[in-house]
Amino acid sequence: MKLIEVTDKTTRQEFLEVPKILYKDDPCWTCPLDVEIENIFNPGRNSCYKNGDGIRWVLKDNKGNLTGRIAAFYDKNKAYQNNQPTGGTGFFECINSQEAANALFDASREWLKSNGMEAMDGPVNFGENFVYWGLLIDGFMEQGYGMQYNFPYYKELFENYGFKIYFEQYSFVDDFSKPYNERLRKFGEHFWAKPEFSFRHLEMKNPEKYLRELAAMYNIIWSDFHESYTPLEYEDLNQIFQDAKSMLNEKFIWFGYHNHDPIGFLVAFPDINQVLRKLKNGRLNLINVLKLLYHKKRAITRGRLLLSGVIPEFQRTGVVGGIYLKLTDSMRKEGLKELELSWVGDYNISVNRMYSQFGAVKQKTHATYRYLFDREAEFIRFENLSHKILRDKKNE
Repeated sequence: MKLIEVTDKTTRQEFLEVPKILYKDDPCWTCPLDVEIENIFNPGRNSCYKNGDGIRWVLKDNKGNLTGRIAAFYDKNKAYQNNQPTGGTGFFECINSQEAANALFDASREWLKSNGMEAMDGPVNFGENFVYWGLLIDGFMEQGYGMQYNFPYYKELFENYGFKIYFEQYSFVDDFSKPYNERLRKFGEHFWAKPEFSFRHLEMKNPEKYLRELAAMYNIIWSDFHESYTPLEYEDLNQIFQDAKSMLNEKFIWFGYHNHDPIGFLVAFPDINQVLRKLKNGRLNLINVLKLLYHKKRAITRGRLLLSGVIPEFQRTGVVGGIYLKLTDSMRKEGLKELELSWVGDYNISVNRMYSQFGAVKQKTHATYRYLFDREAEFIRFENLSHKILRDKKNE
């Protein structure tokens, strides 16, 4: 075996080719756009490089055949918020060989250790967690946009190496052919009639207003879940918006307000994977651009909920039902047939319950793993901060 660092045009292309080789006969896998993956490892496009660094490798067998790849990275703003400095490893792909997997994991571990890290999470993204995050361990079906898909044997490769589940992530599917429970619909609609509440979707002509509101709410909500949360900056969110602008539908991004103050949001994308499957190779050449434009309004029948949240003081009011009905009614009018609600952590009990109440069915489970470099150190699973506070108070 030969491990090769990605340093030039040839090795960058080989990094992109590995999954295309491994999944070429798997109908569930969707090839992402090459440019989207490359932008993650472009210091000019990824703000995580401001306070961190990343590295990539490809693995070849003795005949020169590509057999695997992996990336390692750290962002000091996030790494030092953990009990031990924690980096990340991701974009892992590998043949069914523990020896090959270990070589890739070893490379990530040693590089992260040399940069002051004491643990690594994986497989994760070098950026926000709503794309390319977690290992699929149940529900091996066609993947939604930005969601991880992998072979079932990856779970064994990770766990045999010593990774342990830090938390699980659940994805639900809302089938629009099934009507909502009438009681739930009425409960959601009654918020529409209250004068102190209002609901609006994003307007492409004035995105900055909504993106700033979204960033502010997102930071309030997630700081309530995680004591080491690193705030999401408007500039980073705007970069994501600009990159995805061509695939967005403004009627799939909804906000709730109380006396004109933003209190909640739901952000859904059309599932562009239904189009990308027709491109097959991830390249944006002229033919594929024409295919993308042609199939964009013809092939998409589902959406994916990327972000959702309600600020703490309104989380128990049920107002999210009012936002959710606005979103799903809009999607139905646009001809969509289902919505994938992904992902929600196992620690987020209230949202798991809410999705089930909407009639959505859990279909997939991903896992975020953590590996402690000190093999004698105590491993502690992730816990929702607000639930931990409530539990501690009960035990006082």
